[in-house]
Amino acid sequence: MHEDLLEWRSEFPILSRKTYLINNSLGAMPRRTRERLMEFADDWDQEGVVAWEKWLPLVTETGDLIGRIIDAPPGQIMMHQNVSTLQAILASCFDFEGPRNKVVFTELNFPSVAYVWLEHRRRGARVHIVESDDGITVDTEKLCDAIDEETLIVPISHVLFRSAAVQDVAAIVEKAHRVGAMVCIDSYQATGLLPFSVRKLNVDFCVGGSVKWLCGGPGACYLYVREDHIRTLRPMMTGWFSHARPFAFEMGEIDYADDIHRFMGGSPSVPALYSARSGYEIILEVGVERIRQRNLALTRRILERARADGLTVNTPDEDSRRGGTVCVDFEAAEEAHHELIRRGYIIDYRPRCGIRISPHFYNTEEECDAVMDEIATLRGNRR
Repeated sequence: MHEDLLEWRSEFPILSRKTYLINNSLGAMPRRTRERLMEFADDWDQEGVVAWEKWLPLVTETGDLIGRIIDAPPGQIMMHQNVSTLQAILASCFDFEGPRNKVVFTELNFPSVAYVWLEHRRRGARVHIVESDDGITVDTEKLCDAIDEETLIVPISHVLFRSAAVQDVAAIVEKAHRVGAMVCIDSYQATGLLPFSVRKLNVDFCVGGSVKWLCGGPGACYLYVREDHIRTLRPMMTGWFSHARPFAFEMGEIDYADDIHRFMGGSPSVPALYSARSGYEIILEVGVERIRQRNLALTRRILERARADGLTVNTPDEDSRRGGTVCVDFEAAEEAHHELIRRGYIIDYRPRCGIRISPHFYNTEEECDAVMDEIATLRGNRR
């Protein structure tokens, strides 16, 4: 039922050279991305400074492309270089001096996000980190119990980077909103793989980036801000494009833009906007629902093989709780992952996780079998 998806393989040149199974870390580059980057170079070369008339609108136009993937209305997504910057901009909007100054997240968040919020303890933030019982998942009830009337915001991962476990965002949002707290989901490991709607989930904020399942490359990350927050929040981390009249070059206190540009800050990373768009367009054309079904079929195949081979699996078995990755561990897995890459099997390794194998819609059953065969060979050689 997924055979037609393999027609896309020619659009990703690396697939003809490598067994590429690390899409949760860096998605394969679309062929047309090279043309887009040449377009940027041509614009700069031929138009010079006048090219900014085309470049500046690309910021929100590219955000709106992401919006179509995560069901965000037009004009509610701002593009930036990385999620760390986006979390810092968001954190700078809040006053932590009052009684509602608690920040709740889990120990399985991506560390960069934790670093940002932990540093705001210097401004009065009270950080509560919910621990995992197994290193793979976080108990939803335990997380919800930590969210109370003194909680300001809950910045959580939609899909956990280390184990690919899917968190129950709807339940967390319901509890947070019931006690007056806000929720920011980090959907870096979800967008382009997991069908979801920021509107239906009713999240306050959503961040993520293009490096992984979106096949958009580095330097293009996004911040979704729910409409009712856009005009009320005043980020301390700001810049000239956050001003209502940036080209008036007015000195003094900033007069914030009334729209999503108030979260823009300084000048955008234009080349990244060019490189990211091709991946977004392909994801939209293929459809996230189909991508999800293809990935589930392939990850089930890898899971079954891993269990049969006696590997430690650090990923949930249930389809509904599993993102796009299967994490397998065994003695000398870190050493083995270097050898796998040398042999052309592109995966990666993470501590307390193991080897991460992440097939996308363009991968084949044969590729999944081949990497598992190679792992079996490497383990056998060690015996």
